Amino acid sequence: MDNARRMFEADTASLSLGIELLSLETGRAVCRMPVTKQMINGHALCHGGYVFLLADTAFACACNSHGPVTVAAGADITFVRSAHEGDVLTAEAVERVSYGRSGLYDITVRDAVGEVVAEFRGRSRELPHAR
Repeated sequence: MDNARRMFEADTASLSLGIELLSLETGRAVCRMPVTKQMINGHALCHGGYVFLLADTAFACACNSHGPVTVAAGADITFVRSAHEGDVLTAEAVERVSYGRSGLYDITVRDAVGEVVAEFRGRSRELPHAR
């Protein structure tokens, strides 16, 4: 898990958005992000790219919790409801299966009252010889 923590602490993209790593266990991670004015699109909603980024950050922490350097092989997201300025979003990543150098993770993004904002599925791939 130290590798995942170091990776997160060096993630200037996530840190610049105020993303926090709340918990980290093997195959699991929880991250939180406040929705700021700079994240709002032309419809006065949180831009979906920021919701994706939060989910992707939790995914990265969870899949790197095993130790070897692991990256996304692919991901998709389903937006369920909108987020707004002032909301605080939490993404919980859970490993579903690990096979060889690959893994499958589900990440749920919720607002402060627990309503689901998005469901993200990530596919991971461990890099050979990278540490």
